[in-house]
Amino acid sequence: MPVHFGEFVVDFEAHQLLSEGRSVHLTPKAYQLLALLVEAQPRALSKEELQHGLWPATFVDEANLTVVMAELRAALGDDARHPRYVRTVYGFGYAFAAPVTLEARGLGHPREPGDWWLISDDLHVKLHTGDNLVGREPPIGVWLDSASVSRHHARIVVDGGSLSLEDLGSRHGTWVNGRRITGRLEIADGDELRFGPIVMRLRWAIVATSTEALGPA
Repeated sequence: MPVHFGEFVVDFEAHQLLSEGRSVHLTPKAYQLLALLVEAQPRALSKEELQHGLWPATFVDEANLTVVMAELRAALGDDARHPRYVRTVYGFGYAFAAPVTLEARGLGHPREPGDWWLISDDLHVKLHTGDNLVGREPPIGVWLDSASVSRHHARIVVDGGSLSLEDLGSRHGTWVNGRRITGRLEIADGDELRFGPIVMRLRWAIVATSTEALGPA
């Protein structure tokens, strides 16, 4: 669904930023950065989260993120010292500062009947209502074949549109958006979940009959 803020619209289907109906040029990395910030709003993202989202398989210097951020701010006409859209969280990272509104398109409300999924580059697991155990000892709801994943690593509880994640005393930890959790934590569409070394993303899919229905990760 398109997202509106100020005079701008982010069209996620077209991978395009518009200002009063006119396309605003962004490089692919600058667009990705904008999408990450908007989707996480109002939560601040650490520099490590952003670097992983932009360059997931490559180690890059922090200066690369600074360059892409400067390009994004220039495209938005934003001022780092008096931000309208992207706020610097000193010593941590960045957050999207402007309120956003959603424009329903086609399928309407984002909570039309569908399914919750955990997805990665090579794995797509549909979650069911109730308890979904995550671990490496089948049979289990979310089976992750890694020696660094505990036999019973974590539990995801699905209750309609509400989800929670609980670490079950795993050796290598359970992480949400780059932060290790203890106990139970509410999670939401788009959150990055890590079980030991296995990184996945939580997504809501409407009529998820194929991996294409899951939308962008």
